[in-house]
Amino acid sequence: MSFRRFIGTYTCNNRVFSNRHLQTLTTVKKASKVTVTTDPYHPEATDVIDVRTPDEFKLDHIPNAINLPVLNNSQRDEVGKLYSTDRFTARKIGAKLVVSNICDILDAHVSDKDKDYKPLVYCWRGGQRSRSLATILSEIGFGVFLLEGGYKTYRNRVTEDLKILPDKFTYRVITGLTGSGKTHILCKLAENGQQVLDLEGLAKHKGSMLGRYPNEEQPSQKYFTSLLVEKLMSFDPSKTVYMESESRRIGKCSIPEGLFSKLCHAPRICVHLPMKERVKHIIRDYPYMIEDVETLHNILEYLKRYCGTKNVEKWKTLVDQQYWEEFVECLLLHHYDPTYTKSQTKNQLTEDVIDIELCNLSEQSLQSLVDNIITVK
Repeated sequence: MSFRRFIGTYTCNNRVFSNRHLQTLTTVKKASKVTVTTDPYHPEATDVIDVRTPDEFKLDHIPNAINLPVLNNSQRDEVGKLYSTDRFTARKIGAKLVVSNICDILDAHVSDKDKDYKPLVYCWRGGQRSRSLATILSEIGFGVFLLEGGYKTYRNRVTEDLKILPDKFTYRVITGLTGSGKTHILCKLAENGQQVLDLEGLAKHKGSMLGRYPNEEQPSQKYFTSLLVEKLMSFDPSKTVYMESESRRIGKCSIPEGLFSKLCHAPRICVHLPMKERVKHIIRDYPYMIEDVETLHNILEYLKRYCGTKNVEKWKTLVDQQYWEEFVECLLLHHYDPTYTKSQTKNQLTEDVIDIELCNLSEQSLQSLVDNIITVK
């Protein structure tokens, strides 16, 4: 197929390529072929393009993929409904919409790419949506990888990796009552070149009643596991992986069974921080709690079933009076500490525990602690 004939075939309302596109693209003497692959992490791919709708992409996608939908949410719904009654008409309308959207993709994303650009393209199951963009990019002259089976192939890979990857590593778990600075310790370990699996960071939730990230939505369970697999794949099996002790659920995200079992059985380093320092740390670490008193009141209402109406009403009064230190200490003593202790009793399935006293969470204290942790065998 000559390039000029290719243009004639794929023009939609005379807007597929500008003169600038023609001058650039007609210099390609021979189009590259589409390479079909079952590897969603193909080492030669320089980019990953997910052509599914934004809604599909939001639910889950290959980490670091970019979403360049050939049909948007409403267009896919429109074509899908029509397809159930009139397949031929649906295909015509779908083709027109896809080609029009590919025009926008070429303008916005492809026009500045050089000949070494090699994207991996996928849709739901390696069908017409991904083939449409892959074919056009290939005819231009780019080397294109088409993921056979599409997202379903990728999802099957994640499922299999979750069964295998957790067993490849040696773990050490940081424990300690709420406010002991466990996440800060993980960050300091990472700064010192250690392998850290920050489950709360991946889940965008601190794992507690007040643990939601302000103005951020948690990932879906599927995308959480996608991020988890990506992180595990980056680790060196010969080195220790550090993580924080967690319950099975972090907000709405659940830790997969294989990894959670490793977490429960791994050796532990239990950090003990004075109550005064824990209170200071929580107030510093949860500024949005102080800024959004109304939401805090609503969360406290939920605690009445666990802590009693009398306690909760007292805490709400402390909040209204902005007695933050007293409020946080009461919450720790009567809710967080008993809850955490109960969870540890249930989930800590090892007697290999080292207790470490920490006077505060200063940079000097954290660095000294991390130096000690790294030397633990």
